[in-house]
Order: sequence, then C-alpha cells, then structure tokens
Amino acid sequence: MKKRIEIYDTTLRDGAQQKNINFSLEDKIKVIKILSDFGVDFIEAGWPGSNHKDTVLFKKIFSNPLINKEKIVAFGMTCKKNKKPKDDIHFCLLLGSKAKIVTIVGKSCVLQVKNVLNTSLKENLRMIFESIKFAKEKGKRVFFDAEHFFDGFKRNPSFSLKVLKTAQKAGAERIVLCDTNGGSLPFEIRKIVKIVKKEIKVPLGIHCHNDSGLALANSLEAIKAGVFQVQGTINGYGERCGNADLSVLIPTLQFKLKIPLLEEEKLKKLKELSRQIAQIANQNPNPFQPYVGENAFLTKAGLHGDGILKWKESYLHCDPEKVGNEIKFSLSEISGKSILSLKAKELGFFFEKEKIEKIIEEIKRNTKMGLIYENAEASLELFLAKKSKKFYPFFQPIFFEVKIVYNKKFLTQCKLKIKIKNKIFSAKALGQGPVNALDKALRKILKKSFPKLSKVKLIDYKVRILEGESGTQSDVLVLIESSDGIHKWTTGGVSSNIILASFQALSDSLQYPLYKNF
Repeated sequence: MKKRIEIYDTTLRDGAQQKNINFSLEDKIKVIKILSDFGVDFIEAGWPGSNHKDTVLFKKIFSNPLINKEKIVAFGMTCKKNKKPKDDIHFCLLLGSKAKIVTIVGKSCVLQVKNVLNTSLKENLRMIFESIKFAKEKGKRVFFDAEHFFDGFKRNPSFSLKVLKTAQKAGAERIVLCDTNGGSLPFEIRKIVKIVKKEIKVPLGIHCHNDSGLALANSLEAIKAGVFQVQGTINGYGERCGNADLSVLIPTLQFKLKIPLLEEEKLKKLKELSRQIAQIANQNPNPFQPYVGENAFLTKAGLHGDGILKWKESYLHCDPEKVGNEIKFSLSEISGKSILSLKAKELGFFFEKEKIEKIIEEIKRNTKMGLIYENAEASLELFLAKKSKKFYPFFQPIFFEVKIVYNKKFLTQCKLKIKIKNKIFSAKALGQGPVNALDKALRKILKKSFPKLSKVKLIDYKVRILEGESGTQSDVLVLIESSDGIHKWTTGGVSSNIILASFQALSDSLQYPLYKNF
C-alpha cells in the first residue's frame, strides 16, 4: 500500500492532559507497543525533561527490544528566551532522549509571543531557528509544531508565515499547523492551508483540538487542502474537549476519502485497540463513538431493521466488520418483528413467524409497563432463552419478607425462601437497606449450590419513576448493573413496589451468569 498521509499519535502526551487520565510508566510502554503493532507512523511518547516519569520512559524505550524505535518521537519546546539551545538544560534533555525524531513546539501568534512569552517577535524567531538548527546538528530529525498557528494567521498572517519560513530554513522536515485553542472553522482551515502550501515547500501537518466539536472536520479539510501528516489521539483524548479522534479519523480517511493507510487486517483491530487504550487510561468507552462504539451500528426502529434485513447497506454507512465491530439490534416499543428476529439471531435464538408475533406482543406489553429492554439486555436474553426453552431458572422465589425497623438507627431484615431443583431453602439476613438484605439472604442460599456467584458484584443501581402522577404509588423501573470482574451485564425489574422491582432485577442479575456459564 502506498501511503499518502502520515498518522502521528499523541495519546501519551496530549491525550494524557485530559482530566482523570494519568498513565503510569508501564501504561505508557503498553500503549507504545499497541500503537506500534497497529501501524501508526509516529508515536509521541512524551516530553523528556519535563517530568521524571518521561525522562525514565525514554531510557526504558530504547532498552526494550520489542519497541520499534523508528516510530518514537520526543516532544519539547524551543530553547528559552535569551538562551542558546546548548545552554538550555531542558532543551538538552530533549536532545539527549535518544529519540531519532524530536517535535519542537514554538509560538506562531504575535499575541502569544508578546503576552505569554513576554519577548520580542525577533527573539521568538531566533529561538525557533537556533533550536531546530541545533537539533539538526545533533543528528535529529525535526518536526516543528507551529502553536496557535490559525489564530495567529487570522490576526497577523505575515508574522505567522515568517515563523513557518524560519522553521523551514532551519531544517524542519515537517511543519505542523496547530489549531491549539480549537476555535477555527473548516472553511478557515481549508483557506489558510491552501495559502500556506504556496509559501512552504516542507510537508505540512495538522494538529486540531476539539473545543468547537470540529477537530475531525478541520483535520479532513486540512488533508483535502494538501497536508501530509495528521496528528490526533486514540478516542479523542486530550486537554479540555480533546483532540482529533484517530479512532474515527483513520477509517474515515481510508473508507471515505480512499486514502490508503493500513492493511485491512490491521483496521479490523480498531475497536479492540480503542478498548485497550480506554482500559489502560481507566476511561469508560463511549458507546456512541463512531465506528468503534458499542452502539455505532445499533438499530432499534422496525423500519430500519427491516431495511437491514433486506439489504445490509440500507442503514449502515460502512461495514462494521472492517473496524472490528458488528451490527446490533435493540428492542423497544417502536421495534417490530424484523428487529426481534435480528436481535434473537444476534443472541443465538430462532423463532418461527407465528411465535415471533406472540413474543413481540408480550415484549410490547412489558415495555408499556416500563421495562426498557434496551437498557436491560441481560433480562431480555433470559426472556428469549425461556421462550426458546433453552433456559429454566436455576432458582425460583417462593416467599420473601422485608422489614425495616427504626430504633435510633435503621435496621433491615429479610426472610427468604427459594426453590432449587425441587428443594426449598430458606435464609435470614440483615442489611444496610432492603436491596442489600435481599441480596445477602439470596447469596446465603445460593453460595452452596453455585459458588461461582461469589465473584458477582453489584456495581450500579438505578431507580426511575415511570409515571409520576400516582405519587408514591407510581410504577418504578429498577436497573442493576453487575460484574464478575471480566463481564458486565444489566438486568431490570418493574413494579409499583420498589422492593419487588429490585428483587426481579437482582434475581436476573444472578441467573444470568449461571445461564451464560461465566
């Protein structure tokens, strides 16, 4: 494949500036290996000298035989004002990182130079020129990030272009135009890049932030206008509102603009890569993220489901398998027989036409009561499994009683009887509340027959009033999210009695892992 665009990943530097993302040293090494294997061209590993972790990181990178050193980029700023590069300790630490490629950032906006650097325009140009030249003399390949370029160009194009020409003259191999504040619009990006292309002969790059929700659109406009390198982060992580999302940008370039970037087998790992990076960053994956999100190819409208059944491309902009994703279907009050057939097939069930019609009517009755199956898919799967006679409950409630007593503090007691294989078992338990007491009593009985349930934990509990007109008699929907440390599933229950609705959801939450044999 002949590449026409370079992919430059800055997840470990720009992405790490997002709130609540803190990569450890080992985390960074894992991310580098994942990105390298996936096939991005450049991996900005960090800023050596800015912190101890990144300084140590570069030592570990270049002693690790499993890492492709050719892809590694060290990031840093120009030498400080009124200092020569050789006399600037931090700049020398950048050059001492052993990375063959360094990205040097410098100001390209008059107001930034005057108000932030507090120096003259001439001194700023001197800092850029001498820093790049010195790095080249030390044998480094140099990329130059023109910080605040678009804002600067709109105010004073002459100076911003002078900055680029200075970087070009000093020997920069790539000049990257940065929309640092994320405030530019696509038509502005396109117009300015075209002007720059006429003045600068060095290959250009684009680096967009997402503060206006336009990082992806702006990156695409820059590419169409002729830039050679695009920078971004996996999952769009980054400061404030994030950076251009490479998980979306890469497949868009390859599938929509027909720009060859990666082999097909590599792209099929895109969803997995997105999830891996999210896990390492300790972030919840965005289910609505284009291409790689769990809901990216989900349909619940009956009309759409019928269309997909007849012609796969009728409601899909691309084949989800190309990015390692899949078509999914969700049941709701607007779903028809086609959606139910497709959802059943997705879960491994097949029903005759006559049975489908009966099941969809029952689902609509349950939905009308308030049980939202699309938010409680484990309960839906158990429901369909019962209808297909592939599942019989592992336990059945016979009787339960919950008492709440207040005597200077609240006490909750539960008495419970359940049937397991035609035998009746009973238990009592005290809890912090009715759901906790029910859970404890249920587990007391189940732990002997099903010891694997000890791994199952309730990780989220939601209650929603369905119709508020009835006041405290209103029906409520209870959703319980559970996990065994590996899998996650959600179950639901509906009743005007919040304890009964909770018990329905709780019971399903423990039936499900037994049915799935997790």
